[in-house]
Amino acid sequence: MWALIARDCQLAARRRVDALLPLVFFIVAASLFPLGVGPEAQMLRTMAPGVVWVCALLAALLSLNGLFSTDFSDGSLEQMLLCGQPLAGLALGKAIAHWLINGLPLVLASPLLGVLFDMPGRELGVLVLSLLLGTPVLSLLGGVGAALTLGLRSGGMLIVLLVLPLAMPVLIFGAGAVGAVSAGLSPQGHLSLLGALFLLTLLGAPWATAAALKIALD
Repeated sequence: MWALIARDCQLAARRRVDALLPLVFFIVAASLFPLGVGPEAQMLRTMAPGVVWVCALLAALLSLNGLFSTDFSDGSLEQMLLCGQPLAGLALGKAIAHWLINGLPLVLASPLLGVLFDMPGRELGVLVLSLLLGTPVLSLLGGVGAALTLGLRSGGMLIVLLVLPLAMPVLIFGAGAVGAVSAGLSPQGHLSLLGALFLLTLLGAPWATAAALKIALD
């Protein structure tokens, strides 16, 4: 699994344009909202959590199509399945690599967008924490969607249709945690639910992805 993570990170370093595309989309899409709605500070602070989380969700979906398709097209995926290692470990390694390449940069870039939306320090900290808990869930769910649509025509659109409904709780609780802070409430409940979703997907998604890969390759 760790060798697979290192391999995917090395491949992403060689294809910097493809790897940076979700991050660029995330920053550009979120930056357009202040230009469109105006510079009124209170409005920007109110809409910031939802805007940042929606842009993060769309950026994560943008990169899911290549999670298994490249390895499938060049035969690498079949070689991985024949190596005798647990298939769930392979699926987990691909999800971790996807998060390191696509999810972690979104988390690191979120403070910049928080400053752009004039978010206070405590709200900004909760936003980063919610993304840190929520973006791995998107990668794990995306692995299931990518495996189910592997080899299908228009697979990218099918991934969106499959993953987007499953990712709605992550979006709601992630934005709700920041909204609770701005309302003077504790974000602990929303963050706890995000953590529970992360543990649930961490335990279940790799096995579902492994089963979907077996079906796709058989």
